[in-house]
Amino acid sequence: MRESSRWVDPAPLEVARPRLPWWTMLPGWVKLVVSPIALSWLLIWLAARVIRLCWYYPVLMTLVVAALWLDWWAGHYWTGAVASVLIMGLFVWWWRSADSYTRWCRWLRTETRRLTIYAWDWRTVTRLSNLTGTSKGREYRPKLKRVRSEGWRDRVRVKMIKGQAPEQWAERASGLAHSFHANSCRVRVIKPGRIELDLIHSDPLARPVPLPAMNATADLRRITVGRTETGKPWRIRLLGNQILAVGVQGAGKGSLLWSVVWALAPLIKTGMVRLYGIDPKGGMELGQCPEVFHKVVYDNGLDAVNLLEEIANDVRQRAGNYRGLRRLWTRESGEPFTLLIVDELADVIAYQTDKKLKERAQAAIQTITSQGRAPGFATLALVQDPRKEIVPFRNLFTTRIAMRLDEPTQVDMVLGDGVRERGAEAHEISELTPGVAWAKEDGKREPARARAFYATDDDLWDLRAYVNGWSFEVLPFRGGEAA
Repeated sequence: MRESSRWVDPAPLEVARPRLPWWTMLPGWVKLVVSPIALSWLLIWLAARVIRLCWYYPVLMTLVVAALWLDWWAGHYWTGAVASVLIMGLFVWWWRSADSYTRWCRWLRTETRRLTIYAWDWRTVTRLSNLTGTSKGREYRPKLKRVRSEGWRDRVRVKMIKGQAPEQWAERASGLAHSFHANSCRVRVIKPGRIELDLIHSDPLARPVPLPAMNATADLRRITVGRTETGKPWRIRLLGNQILAVGVQGAGKGSLLWSVVWALAPLIKTGMVRLYGIDPKGGMELGQCPEVFHKVVYDNGLDAVNLLEEIANDVRQRAGNYRGLRRLWTRESGEPFTLLIVDELADVIAYQTDKKLKERAQAAIQTITSQGRAPGFATLALVQDPRKEIVPFRNLFTTRIAMRLDEPTQVDMVLGDGVRERGAEAHEISELTPGVAWAKEDGKREPARARAFYATDDDLWDLRAYVNGWSFEVLPFRGGEAA
Protein backbone atom coordinates (compact mmCIF):
# COMPACT_ATOMS: atom_id res chain seq x y z
CA MET A 1 0.00 0.00 0.00
CA ARG A 2 1.38 3.40 -0.94
CA GLU A 3 2.05 5.96 1.74
CA SER A 4 -0.20 8.49 -0.02
CA SER A 5 -3.26 6.26 0.34
CA ARG A 6 -5.48 6.82 3.32
CA TRP A 7 -7.03 3.88 5.06
CA VAL A 8 -10.06 4.48 7.21
CA ASP A 9 -11.14 1.81 9.63
CA PRO A 10 -14.78 0.88 9.39
CA ALA A 11 -16.95 2.30 12.13
CA PRO A 12 -17.80 -0.11 14.91
CA LEU A 13 -21.25 -1.68 15.01
CA GLU A 14 -23.71 0.81 16.47
CA VAL A 15 -26.89 -0.45 18.09
CA ALA A 16 -29.57 1.31 20.06
CA ARG A 17 -28.80 1.26 23.72
CA PRO A 18 -31.59 -0.36 25.70
CA ARG A 19 -33.63 2.04 27.76
CA LEU A 20 -34.84 0.82 31.08
CA PRO A 21 -37.87 2.28 32.87
CA TRP A 22 -36.99 5.14 35.14
CA TRP A 23 -38.24 3.36 38.21
CA THR A 24 -35.64 0.57 37.82
CA MET A 25 -32.91 3.07 38.66
CA LEU A 26 -34.47 4.05 41.96
CA PRO A 27 -32.71 3.01 45.16
CA GLY A 28 -33.82 -0.21 46.78
CA TRP A 29 -35.38 1.45 49.85
CA VAL A 30 -37.46 3.70 47.59
CA LYS A 31 -38.74 0.66 45.70
CA LEU A 32 -39.65 -1.00 48.99
CA VAL A 33 -41.66 2.02 50.11
CA VAL A 34 -43.36 2.59 46.74
CA SER A 35 -44.20 -1.08 46.05
CA PRO A 36 -47.39 -1.20 48.22
CA ILE A 37 -48.63 2.00 46.59
CA ALA A 38 -47.91 0.66 43.10
CA LEU A 39 -49.57 -2.67 43.92
CA SER A 40 -52.66 -0.88 45.26
CA TRP A 41 -52.85 1.27 42.14
CA LEU A 42 -52.57 -1.87 39.96
CA LEU A 43 -55.37 -3.60 41.85
CA ILE A 44 -57.57 -0.51 41.55
CA TRP A 45 -56.84 -0.35 37.82
CA LEU A 46 -57.71 -4.03 37.37
CA ALA A 47 -60.89 -3.61 39.41
CA ALA A 48 -61.88 -0.61 37.28
CA ARG A 49 -61.36 -2.66 34.12
CA VAL A 50 -63.50 -5.49 35.48
CA ILE A 51 -66.25 -3.06 36.51
CA ARG A 52 -66.11 -1.47 33.06
CA LEU A 53 -66.50 -4.88 31.42
CA CYS A 54 -69.44 -5.71 33.68
CA TRP A 55 -71.02 -2.34 32.88
CA TYR A 56 -70.82 -2.70 29.12
CA TYR A 57 -71.19 -6.51 28.91
CA PRO A 58 -73.36 -7.67 31.85
CA VAL A 59 -75.00 -10.55 29.96
CA LEU A 60 -71.76 -11.84 28.43
CA MET A 61 -69.91 -11.58 31.73
CA THR A 62 -72.71 -13.49 33.46
CA LEU A 63 -72.50 -16.22 30.84
CA VAL A 64 -68.70 -16.41 31.20
CA VAL A 65 -68.91 -16.72 34.97
CA ALA A 66 -71.65 -19.35 34.67
CA ALA A 67 -69.58 -21.29 32.13
CA LEU A 68 -66.51 -21.23 34.39
CA TRP A 69 -68.54 -22.39 37.39
CA LEU A 70 -70.18 -25.16 35.35
CA ASP A 71 -66.80 -26.25 34.03
CA TRP A 72 -65.42 -26.43 37.57
CA TRP A 73 -68.47 -28.27 38.91
CA ALA A 74 -69.37 -30.64 36.05
CA GLY A 75 -66.34 -30.72 33.76
CA HIS A 76 -65.62 -29.84 30.15
CA TYR A 77 -68.05 -32.36 28.62
CA TRP A 78 -71.18 -31.02 30.29
CA THR A 79 -70.09 -27.43 29.76
CA GLY A 80 -69.71 -28.00 26.01
CA ALA A 81 -73.05 -29.86 25.84
CA VAL A 82 -74.96 -27.09 27.63
CA ALA A 83 -73.31 -24.42 25.43
CA SER A 84 -74.22 -26.35 22.26
CA VAL A 85 -77.84 -26.77 23.33
CA LEU A 86 -78.08 -23.08 24.23
CA ILE A 87 -76.64 -21.93 20.90
CA MET A 88 -78.87 -24.32 18.96
CA GLY A 89 -81.93 -23.12 20.91
CA LEU A 90 -81.15 -19.48 20.16
CA PHE A 91 -80.71 -20.30 16.46
CA VAL A 92 -84.05 -22.13 16.27
CA TRP A 93 -85.74 -19.29 18.15
CA TRP A 94 -84.35 -16.72 15.68
CA TRP A 95 -85.34 -18.93 12.74
CA ARG A 96 -88.93 -19.49 13.87
CA SER A 97 -89.71 -16.09 15.39
CA ALA A 98 -87.27 -13.36 14.47
CA ASP A 99 -89.44 -10.59 15.95
CA SER A 100 -89.68 -12.09 19.43
CA TYR A 101 -86.01 -13.07 19.32
CA THR A 102 -85.02 -9.49 18.49
CA ARG A 103 -87.28 -8.16 21.24
CA TRP A 104 -86.17 -10.50 24.03
CA CYS A 105 -82.53 -11.03 23.07
CA ARG A 106 -81.80 -7.38 22.38
CA TRP A 107 -79.23 -7.07 25.18
CA LEU A 108 -77.32 -10.18 24.09
CA ARG A 109 -77.27 -8.94 20.50
CA THR A 110 -76.17 -5.49 21.65
CA GLU A 111 -73.25 -6.75 23.69
CA THR A 112 -72.14 -9.19 21.01
CA ARG A 113 -72.13 -6.53 18.30
CA ARG A 114 -70.38 -4.02 20.53
CA LEU A 115 -67.62 -6.49 21.32
CA THR A 116 -67.13 -8.09 17.90
CA ILE A 117 -67.80 -5.14 15.57
CA TYR A 118 -67.33 -1.78 17.25
CA ALA A 119 -64.88 -2.29 20.13
CA TRP A 120 -62.75 -4.67 18.06
CA ASP A 121 -62.04 -2.19 15.24
CA TRP A 122 -62.76 1.13 16.96
CA ARG A 123 -59.15 2.29 17.21
CA THR A 124 -58.31 1.32 13.64
CA VAL A 125 -61.42 2.86 12.10
CA THR A 126 -61.06 6.17 13.95
CA ARG A 127 -57.41 6.43 12.98
CA LEU A 128 -57.98 5.67 9.30
CA SER A 129 -60.94 8.07 9.26
CA ASN A 130 -58.79 10.89 10.65
CA LEU A 131 -61.02 11.25 13.68
CA THR A 132 -58.15 11.14 16.17
CA GLY A 133 -55.88 13.98 17.28
CA THR A 134 -52.30 14.37 18.44
CA SER A 135 -50.91 16.92 20.87
CA LYS A 136 -47.41 16.96 22.40
CA GLY A 137 -46.74 13.45 21.15
CA ARG A 138 -49.91 12.03 22.73
CA GLU A 139 -52.74 10.56 20.68
CA TYR A 140 -56.32 11.44 21.61
CA ARG A 141 -59.09 9.11 20.43
CA PRO A 142 -62.86 9.46 20.64
CA LYS A 143 -64.32 7.12 23.23
CA LEU A 144 -66.82 4.42 22.38
CA LYS A 145 -69.64 4.68 24.90
CA ARG A 146 -73.05 2.99 25.02
CA VAL A 147 -74.26 0.79 22.13
CA ARG A 148 -77.89 -0.23 21.56
CA SER A 149 -78.88 -2.69 18.85
CA GLU A 150 -82.48 -2.46 17.64
CA GLY A 151 -82.34 -5.03 14.87
CA TRP A 152 -82.65 -2.63 11.96
CA ARG A 153 -80.08 -0.19 13.35
CA ASP A 154 -77.31 0.17 15.94
CA ARG A 155 -77.18 3.31 18.08
CA VAL A 156 -73.56 4.01 18.97
CA ARG A 157 -72.80 6.85 21.37
CA VAL A 158 -69.44 8.55 21.09
CA LYS A 159 -67.58 11.04 23.26
CA MET A 160 -65.69 13.30 20.89
CA ILE A 161 -62.21 14.59 21.58
CA LYS A 162 -61.56 18.21 22.45
CA GLY A 163 -61.90 20.59 19.51
CA GLN A 164 -63.91 18.14 17.41
CA ALA A 165 -67.24 19.00 15.76
CA PRO A 166 -70.15 16.73 14.73
CA GLU A 167 -69.74 17.96 11.16
CA GLN A 168 -66.41 16.10 10.97
CA TRP A 169 -68.22 12.86 11.72
CA ALA A 170 -71.00 13.69 9.27
CA GLU A 171 -68.44 14.12 6.48
CA ARG A 172 -67.12 10.62 7.16
CA ALA A 173 -70.49 8.97 7.71
CA SER A 174 -70.29 6.92 4.51
CA GLY A 175 -66.86 5.54 5.41
CA LEU A 176 -68.01 4.69 8.93
CA ALA A 177 -71.01 2.82 7.52
CA HIS A 178 -68.83 0.67 5.27
CA SER A 179 -66.27 0.10 8.03
CA PHE A 180 -68.91 -1.24 10.42
CA HIS A 181 -70.82 -3.21 7.74
CA ALA A 182 -73.91 -0.96 7.68
CA ASN A 183 -75.97 0.38 4.79
CA SER A 184 -75.80 3.98 5.97
CA CYS A 185 -74.78 6.11 8.93
CA ARG A 186 -76.43 9.18 10.46
CA VAL A 187 -74.94 11.53 13.00
CA ARG A 188 -77.09 13.06 15.75
CA VAL A 189 -76.03 15.42 18.53
CA ILE A 190 -77.00 14.24 22.02
CA LYS A 191 -75.39 17.00 24.07
CA PRO A 192 -72.18 19.03 23.96
CA GLY A 193 -69.31 16.71 23.27
CA ARG A 194 -71.56 13.65 22.76
CA ILE A 195 -72.95 12.35 19.48
CA GLU A 196 -74.85 9.24 18.46
CA LEU A 197 -74.24 7.27 15.29
CA ASP A 198 -77.24 5.55 13.75
CA LEU A 199 -75.82 2.67 11.72
CA ILE A 200 -78.69 1.41 9.55
CA HIS A 201 -78.83 -2.25 8.50
CA SER A 202 -82.35 -2.60 7.06
CA ASP A 203 -85.42 -0.50 6.26
CA PRO A 204 -88.34 -0.91 8.72
CA LEU A 205 -90.54 1.12 6.35
CA ALA A 206 -90.21 -1.22 3.39
CA ARG A 207 -93.81 -2.42 3.68
CA PRO A 208 -96.89 -0.21 3.20
CA VAL A 209 -98.62 0.99 6.36
CA PRO A 210 -102.41 0.46 6.17
CA LEU A 211 -104.83 3.05 7.46
CA PRO A 212 -105.89 2.51 11.08
CA ALA A 213 -109.44 2.33 12.29
CA MET A 214 -111.34 5.59 12.33
CA ASN A 215 -110.93 7.39 15.66
CA ALA A 216 -113.80 9.06 17.44
CA THR A 217 -111.95 12.37 17.64
CA ALA A 218 -108.68 14.03 16.66
CA ASP A 219 -106.21 16.44 18.20
CA LEU A 220 -105.21 19.24 15.82
CA ARG A 221 -101.91 19.56 17.63
CA ARG A 222 -100.86 15.99 16.80
CA ILE A 223 -102.78 14.12 14.14
CA THR A 224 -101.42 10.70 13.20
CA VAL A 225 -100.61 10.35 9.51
CA GLY A 226 -98.27 7.35 9.47
CA ARG A 227 -95.51 5.53 11.29
CA THR A 228 -91.90 6.51 11.90
CA GLU A 229 -88.98 4.18 11.33
CA THR A 230 -88.73 3.66 15.09
CA GLY A 231 -92.24 2.18 15.14
CA LYS A 232 -93.87 5.19 16.77
CA PRO A 233 -96.84 7.08 15.25
CA TRP A 234 -95.93 9.83 12.82
CA ARG A 235 -97.77 12.89 14.07
CA ILE A 236 -98.10 16.28 12.40
CA ARG A 237 -99.21 19.50 14.00
CA LEU A 238 -101.96 21.35 12.13
CA LEU A 239 -102.92 24.00 14.67
CA GLY A 240 -100.63 26.98 14.10
CA ASN A 241 -98.73 25.22 11.33
CA GLN A 242 -98.21 25.43 7.58
CA ILE A 243 -97.05 22.28 5.74
CA LEU A 244 -95.18 21.92 2.46
CA ALA A 245 -94.70 18.41 1.00
CA VAL A 246 -92.33 17.98 -1.94
CA GLY A 247 -91.86 14.85 -4.01
CA VAL A 248 -91.54 13.65 -7.58
CA GLN A 249 -94.30 11.81 -9.38
CA GLY A 250 -95.12 8.54 -7.62
CA ALA A 251 -93.44 9.62 -4.37
CA GLY A 252 -96.66 9.12 -2.40
CA LYS A 253 -97.91 12.66 -1.84
CA GLY A 254 -101.46 11.37 -2.20
CA SER A 255 -100.90 8.99 0.70
CA LEU A 256 -99.93 11.90 2.93
CA LEU A 257 -102.91 13.95 1.74
CA TRP A 258 -105.52 11.28 2.45
CA SER A 259 -103.85 10.32 5.73
CA VAL A 260 -104.42 13.87 6.94
CA VAL A 261 -108.04 13.86 5.75
CA TRP A 262 -108.65 10.43 7.31
CA ALA A 263 -107.39 11.65 10.68
CA LEU A 264 -109.60 14.76 10.48
CA ALA A 265 -112.74 12.90 9.39
CA PRO A 266 -114.43 12.96 12.85
CA LEU A 267 -113.92 16.72 13.11
CA ILE A 268 -115.04 17.26 9.52
CA LYS A 269 -118.25 15.38 10.20
CA THR A 270 -119.06 17.50 13.25
CA GLY A 271 -118.17 20.75 11.45
CA MET A 272 -115.26 21.63 13.70
CA VAL A 273 -112.86 21.40 10.74
CA ARG A 274 -113.59 22.81 7.31
CA LEU A 275 -111.60 21.73 4.25
CA TYR A 276 -110.99 23.70 1.08
CA GLY A 277 -109.28 22.08 -1.88
CA ILE A 278 -107.64 23.02 -5.16
CA ASP A 279 -106.77 20.28 -7.65
CA PRO A 280 -105.40 21.66 -10.93
CA LYS A 281 -105.31 18.14 -12.41
CA GLY A 282 -109.05 18.23 -13.01
CA GLY A 283 -109.98 16.36 -9.86
CA MET A 284 -107.86 13.25 -10.41
CA GLU A 285 -106.89 13.34 -6.71
CA LEU A 286 -109.34 15.43 -4.67
CA GLY A 287 -112.24 14.36 -6.86
CA GLN A 288 -112.01 10.85 -5.41
CA CYS A 289 -113.73 12.06 -2.25
CA PRO A 290 -115.26 15.52 -2.80
CA GLU A 291 -117.78 15.15 0.04
CA VAL A 292 -115.13 15.90 2.68
CA PHE A 293 -114.50 19.38 1.27
CA HIS A 294 -116.56 22.45 2.03
CA LYS A 295 -115.49 23.78 -1.35
CA VAL A 296 -113.14 22.33 -3.99
CA VAL A 297 -111.91 23.68 -7.33
CA TYR A 298 -110.60 21.46 -10.11
CA ASP A 299 -108.45 23.94 -12.10
CA ASN A 300 -105.79 26.61 -11.63
CA GLY A 301 -107.66 29.49 -13.24
CA LEU A 302 -109.94 32.21 -11.99
CA ASP A 303 -112.00 29.94 -9.73
CA ALA A 304 -108.89 28.76 -7.89
CA VAL A 305 -107.61 32.31 -7.44
CA ASN A 306 -110.99 33.50 -6.20
CA LEU A 307 -111.04 30.69 -3.65
CA LEU A 308 -107.56 31.63 -2.39
CA GLU A 309 -108.54 35.28 -2.08
CA GLU A 310 -111.73 34.30 -0.28
CA ILE A 311 -109.75 32.35 2.30
CA ALA A 312 -107.21 35.19 2.62
CA ASN A 313 -110.05 37.61 3.33
CA ASP A 314 -111.43 35.22 5.96
CA VAL A 315 -108.00 35.17 7.60
CA ARG A 316 -107.94 38.96 7.88
CA GLN A 317 -111.54 39.16 9.04
CA ARG A 318 -111.18 36.51 11.72
CA ALA A 319 -107.92 38.06 12.93
CA GLY A 320 -109.77 41.35 13.32
CA ASN A 321 -112.56 39.66 15.26
CA TYR A 322 -110.03 38.10 17.64
CA ARG A 323 -108.41 41.46 18.40
CA GLY A 324 -108.49 41.97 22.16
CA LEU A 325 -110.25 38.63 22.79
CA ARG A 326 -107.80 35.82 22.09
CA ARG A 327 -104.37 35.27 20.61
CA LEU A 328 -104.92 31.80 19.16
CA TRP A 329 -107.84 29.85 17.74
CA THR A 330 -109.54 27.42 20.11
CA ARG A 331 -112.61 25.23 19.90
CA GLU A 332 -114.42 27.63 22.21
CA SER A 333 -114.28 30.32 19.51
CA GLY A 334 -117.25 28.69 17.79
CA GLU A 335 -115.61 28.98 14.37
CA PRO A 336 -114.28 26.00 12.37
CA PHE A 337 -110.62 25.32 11.94
CA THR A 338 -109.85 25.75 8.23
CA LEU A 339 -107.40 23.63 6.25
CA LEU A 340 -106.51 24.51 2.67
CA ILE A 341 -105.20 21.61 0.58
CA VAL A 342 -103.49 22.51 -2.70
CA ASP A 343 -102.46 19.61 -4.89
CA GLU A 344 -99.69 20.59 -7.34
CA LEU A 345 -99.04 24.07 -5.95
CA ALA A 346 -96.77 24.94 -8.86
CA ASP A 347 -99.70 24.88 -11.29
CA VAL A 348 -101.38 27.63 -9.29
CA ILE A 349 -98.49 30.00 -8.49
CA ALA A 350 -95.81 29.26 -11.11
CA TYR A 351 -97.16 27.57 -14.24
CA GLN A 352 -100.15 29.92 -14.53
CA THR A 353 -100.03 31.56 -17.97
CA ASP A 354 -101.97 34.64 -16.87
CA LYS A 355 -99.46 36.86 -15.08
CA LYS A 356 -102.11 38.75 -13.09
CA LEU A 357 -103.75 35.55 -11.88
CA LYS A 358 -100.36 34.20 -10.86
CA GLU A 359 -99.53 37.31 -8.86
CA ARG A 360 -102.95 37.26 -7.18
CA ALA A 361 -102.54 33.57 -6.29
CA GLN A 362 -99.07 34.12 -4.80
CA ALA A 363 -100.25 37.10 -2.76
CA ALA A 364 -103.24 35.19 -1.40
CA ILE A 365 -101.24 32.10 -0.38
CA GLN A 366 -98.59 34.27 1.26
CA THR A 367 -101.30 35.95 3.29
CA ILE A 368 -102.75 32.61 4.39
CA THR A 369 -99.41 31.07 5.32
CA SER A 370 -98.02 34.15 7.06
CA GLN A 371 -101.14 35.32 8.93
CA GLY A 372 -103.26 32.19 9.27
CA ARG A 373 -101.55 30.66 12.28
CA ALA A 374 -103.36 32.54 15.05
CA PRO A 375 -106.93 32.69 13.59
CA GLY A 376 -107.01 28.93 12.86
CA PHE A 377 -105.99 28.54 9.21
CA ALA A 378 -103.51 25.93 7.99
CA THR A 379 -102.20 24.97 4.57
CA LEU A 380 -101.12 21.63 3.16
CA ALA A 381 -99.39 22.31 -0.15
CA LEU A 382 -98.06 19.56 -2.41
CA VAL A 383 -95.50 20.27 -5.12
CA GLN A 384 -92.97 18.42 -7.26
CA ASP A 385 -90.34 21.12 -7.86
CA PRO A 386 -88.93 22.88 -4.77
CA ARG A 387 -86.84 25.50 -6.59
CA LYS A 388 -87.03 29.09 -5.44
CA GLU A 389 -88.50 30.31 -8.70
CA ILE A 390 -91.34 27.78 -8.29
CA VAL A 391 -92.05 28.29 -4.57
CA PRO A 392 -90.45 31.62 -3.66
CA PHE A 393 -91.89 31.63 -0.11
CA ARG A 394 -90.77 28.23 1.21
CA ASN A 395 -89.75 29.86 4.50
CA LEU A 396 -93.42 30.56 5.32
CA PHE A 397 -94.05 26.80 5.72
CA THR A 398 -93.07 25.82 9.25
CA THR A 399 -93.12 22.08 8.54
CA ARG A 400 -91.47 20.79 5.38
CA ILE A 401 -91.69 17.22 4.18
CA ALA A 402 -89.28 15.79 1.62
CA MET A 403 -90.51 12.67 -0.12
CA ARG A 404 -88.57 11.02 -2.94
CA LEU A 405 -86.53 13.69 -4.77
CA ASP A 406 -84.32 13.68 -7.84
CA GLU A 407 -81.18 15.51 -6.70
CA PRO A 408 -79.26 15.94 -3.43
CA THR A 409 -79.47 19.74 -3.72
CA GLN A 410 -83.26 19.52 -3.59
CA VAL A 411 -83.03 18.05 -0.09
CA ASP A 412 -81.35 21.21 1.17
CA MET A 413 -83.96 23.31 -0.66
CA VAL A 414 -86.79 21.58 1.16
CA LEU A 415 -85.42 20.72 4.60
CA GLY A 416 -82.71 23.36 4.96
CA ASP A 417 -78.94 23.52 4.81
CA GLY A 418 -77.03 20.82 6.68
CA VAL A 419 -79.99 18.47 7.15
CA ARG A 420 -78.87 16.13 4.38
CA GLU A 421 -75.45 15.76 6.04
CA ARG A 422 -77.24 14.54 9.17
CA GLY A 423 -78.74 11.63 7.25
CA ALA A 424 -81.89 12.99 5.55
CA GLU A 425 -81.11 11.58 2.12
CA ALA A 426 -84.52 11.96 0.50
CA HIS A 427 -82.96 11.64 -2.96
CA GLU A 428 -82.10 8.01 -2.15
CA ILE A 429 -85.64 6.91 -1.23
CA SER A 430 -86.56 3.86 -3.28
CA GLU A 431 -89.24 4.00 -5.97
CA LEU A 432 -90.70 0.88 -4.34
CA THR A 433 -91.55 2.71 -1.11
CA PRO A 434 -94.05 5.49 -1.95
CA GLY A 435 -95.10 7.45 1.09
CA VAL A 436 -91.66 7.39 2.75
CA ALA A 437 -90.51 10.88 3.65
CA TRP A 438 -88.22 13.01 5.79
CA ALA A 439 -90.03 15.63 7.89
CA LYS A 440 -88.39 18.70 9.40
CA GLU A 441 -90.24 20.99 11.77
CA ASP A 442 -89.05 24.47 12.70
CA GLY A 443 -87.44 24.52 16.11
CA LYS A 444 -86.26 20.91 15.92
CA ARG A 445 -82.73 20.15 14.80
CA GLU A 446 -83.17 16.53 13.79
CA PRO A 447 -85.47 15.42 10.95
CA ALA A 448 -87.74 12.39 11.26
CA ARG A 449 -88.04 9.58 8.73
CA ALA A 450 -91.52 8.11 8.40
CA ARG A 451 -94.05 6.59 6.01
CA ALA A 452 -97.58 7.84 5.48
CA PHE A 453 -100.55 5.51 5.63
CA TYR A 454 -101.56 3.92 2.34
CA ALA A 455 -105.17 4.72 1.38
CA THR A 456 -106.86 2.34 -1.04
CA ASP A 457 -109.94 3.06 -3.15
CA ASP A 458 -112.02 1.10 -0.65
CA ASP A 459 -110.69 3.31 2.16
CA LEU A 460 -111.76 6.44 0.28
CA TRP A 461 -115.20 4.93 -0.24
CA ASP A 462 -115.42 4.24 3.50
CA LEU A 463 -114.34 7.82 4.14
CA ARG A 464 -117.15 9.16 1.95
CA ALA A 465 -119.67 6.92 3.68
CA TYR A 466 -118.49 8.02 7.13
CA VAL A 467 -118.67 11.74 6.37
CA ASN A 468 -122.06 11.45 4.64
CA GLY A 469 -123.49 9.17 7.30
CA TRP A 470 -124.24 6.35 4.87
CA SER A 471 -124.87 2.88 6.21
CA PHE A 472 -124.60 -0.37 4.30
CA GLU A 473 -125.95 -3.84 4.86
CA VAL A 474 -124.35 -6.84 3.24
CA LEU A 475 -127.07 -9.18 1.99
CA PRO A 476 -126.30 -12.89 1.70
CA PHE A 477 -126.26 -14.38 -1.76
CA ARG A 478 -128.93 -17.03 -2.12
CA GLY A 479 -127.56 -19.39 -4.66
CA GLY A 480 -129.34 -22.36 -6.09
CA GLU A 481 -132.87 -20.94 -5.64
CA ALA A 482 -135.26 -20.67 -8.52
CA ALA A 483 -135.81 -17.23 -9.93
